[in-house]
Amino acid sequence: SWSPSRSDQSFCTGEESGVWTRSCCHFSTREDLDFQQSQVQINSILRSNEQTVNVPEFDGRALSAVRKFDSNHLPANTPNEDRRSAATCLQGMLFGVFDGHGGWACAQAVSERLLYYIAVAMMPKQILEELDKCMDLGRPIPPILQWYKHHSDFNYRESAPLYIRHLRVFWQELLDNEEHDEGMSPQEALSCAFRRLDADISLEAQVPLSSDLMKSTAIQVAFAGCTACVAHVGTDGIHVANTGDCRAVLGVQNNDGSWSAVPLSKDHNSQNQDELERIRAQHPPSERDTVVTDDRLLGVLMPLRAFGDVRFKWSVELQQSILASLESGVDLDSLNLYQYTPPNYLTPPYLEVTPEITYHKLRPQDHFLILGTDGLWDEFSSEEAVRLVGEHLSGIHLQAPVSPSERKLKLGQMHELLLKRRARASPALDTNAATHLIRHALGTGEYGESSQERLASMLALPEDLARMYRDDITVTVVHSHNKSH
Repeated sequence: SWSPSRSDQSFCTGEESGVWTRSCCHFSTREDLDFQQSQVQINSILRSNEQTVNVPEFDGRALSAVRKFDSNHLPANTPNEDRRSAATCLQGMLFGVFDGHGGWACAQAVSERLLYYIAVAMMPKQILEELDKCMDLGRPIPPILQWYKHHSDFNYRESAPLYIRHLRVFWQELLDNEEHDEGMSPQEALSCAFRRLDADISLEAQVPLSSDLMKSTAIQVAFAGCTACVAHVGTDGIHVANTGDCRAVLGVQNNDGSWSAVPLSKDHNSQNQDELERIRAQHPPSERDTVVTDDRLLGVLMPLRAFGDVRFKWSVELQQSILASLESGVDLDSLNLYQYTPPNYLTPPYLEVTPEITYHKLRPQDHFLILGTDGLWDEFSSEEAVRLVGEHLSGIHLQAPVSPSERKLKLGQMHELLLKRRARASPALDTNAATHLIRHALGTGEYGESSQERLASMLALPEDLARMYRDDITVTVVHSHNKSH
């Protein structure tokens, strides 16, 4: 059941060798050797998608607020339906996590394209004119983004010319706008980019395209869906744009050394009462009880905002005509398209992409930002995630004093308390904070201790079972250039 991608390399990486050289002297039994082997395999699986990037303090234009970032993802679906993006733009850095549903196609397209739309929207006219001139003259375009890609990242190469063409149409419209001289503010750019990309995804599925592969990709992208949480980190503050149930949380260190979580996004799901009322208000009173049923949009979709998902946006007639136009050349089953209309589909659209945007001015006590797909938040509260990263960062595990009630505990209860306290003080196995979070999300025992057995069994689940026990997990931890470091 083990198929680690790089287990042979794991033996020679610094951290594993550091762990095992200290312990090898008393490994003798078969159980010990099995434990050692499975520890190497676990590390190999957990670390195969991890990424750590140190960011230069000065990038030629301004001081960066970002010191470094750690990122990782662990699939449960086959293939993984989560995606992530990170890039430097003219006005700071952009980070995104994307959670696909109905397949990975929409998350893939949005992870490739959204950061471009945001960066272009923030560009002043002078730079957009330079880009357009280069396109006209067939010259290389100055880079819009400096990407930080992982070697496993995939791109829709066949669709790239279409994506560039539509990005150009977008910047040409910005050039025609008399008020765009200095470019949009980050808040305006995020909101505009989310809505514009979703409109382009919808349009591309409706227009004739030059190849069957491009056409089938465009339709797959539009009928699949994805949620998105994107952070723009400028020199003095963070803007977060969120659509759906990914989440952004800020890690703040208090005066006493403890950690607090400051939410920078709200989950758009049925637990959010404001979100329920917003959707109900958009439809007739007669639909009040059917718009969200069983905690899902029309009884089907968990997130209440998303990219793509045209099944919840287009009229039934448009959906049928687009699918009918495909049938001659493309096998609908191979596209993973579910040809059904959701129940009570009376007054579309039921779904929109409009992001909710928050701004936070950076302070000395703000140390890191966690962006995570809902697979992480299924396992942790925001507070637990912040505490884990904070203690990982500082190496200090604050223990609350033993309370008067705890002093009266019976022996068994005292043993339990000691196990809990020891779990908090155990040394971290990963230098990457995102990997540290994923390890704890899946491998924490009853008392908060690290459980090798639980982690091994969660990672060994066969493909067809894994999704029943956990979701894809994607995490990016952005560390600020805090002067106290």
